[in-house]
Amino acid sequence: MARTQSVNGRYLPMLVLLSLIWGSSFMFIKVADRQLDPATLILGRIALAAVTLAIYVAASIGGRAALRELREHWLPLVVVGLLNTAIPFWLLSWGETRIDSGTASIIQASVPIFTVLLAYGFFHEQRVTGSRLVGVAVGFVGVALLVGAQPAGKILGAVAVVGMAVCYAAGGLLIRRYLSAARPAVAAIAVLPAGVIRAPSTVPDAKTIGSVVFLGIVGTAFAYLLFFTIIAGAGASYASFVTYLVPPVALAYGAIFLGEGVGGAAVAGLMLILGGVALGTGLSRRPWRRASTVPEPTFAAAPSEPS
Repeated sequence: MARTQSVNGRYLPMLVLLSLIWGSSFMFIKVADRQLDPATLILGRIALAAVTLAIYVAASIGGRAALRELREHWLPLVVVGLLNTAIPFWLLSWGETRIDSGTASIIQASVPIFTVLLAYGFFHEQRVTGSRLVGVAVGFVGVALLVGAQPAGKILGAVAVVGMAVCYAAGGLLIRRYLSAARPAVAAIAVLPAGVIRAPSTVPDAKTIGSVVFLGIVGTAFAYLLFFTIIAGAGASYASFVTYLVPPVALAYGAIFLGEGVGGAAVAGLMLILGGVALGTGLSRRPWRRASTVPEPTFAAAPSEPS
């Protein structure tokens, strides 16, 4: 009991802050999408995050140590940088040009469901059985309900966000030993050509620029550091509760600031996805504990956030 109170007292404010940041990211993506091509948006976002994290890492462990880590792990960092940052960021930004930010946040909440599914198929040492597979089925029903409820012109946007969730899940399974500021840097290099080619011919307005700056420095760099601080101190199980908090926050932001409606399909899909996450990850039965090693992140970004 004392341990639970201690964890709550120290890390609950961090968890709430993280949910407020990642929840708002969907809104800021929607705002920036009005003037920027998704490739340009994510180039600015990831580049700002990479610079911020590089400064932090250099100050924390030193430039030489950071370069040594890059040389030793460059190949997995490239793979994870693409799967966990560049590709899903683009899919989310493109998807939000067609669907509401709140709907996108609900679909992203299915990341743990796809993590369980991919682990079952390809990462046998991490596969689960029993009630957790039931959770996968329940979560899929929620995703299918949300995608199917979209008008014909918006279905591809919803499918793109589902693809983002699959990328985050695959990246999360690969990232367990390769947490590094190099991931945003690799992603920035990957999207550089498209981002430059698709850049607008005129300077975007202050609202758009501010949205990109927030997404890069706060929504990505600071949020990553905050998320892994929670993991290191309270454990991955506790940190993964952010999965439950982000969609309602994003729905509220979208309704209040963007005038987006919250329909019955969105609410039903949210309940099914979060219920599936609870069963599929065993979250409801898992004790809060301090992690002895860096565990697999169950949400973002990543991100996400959208991370």
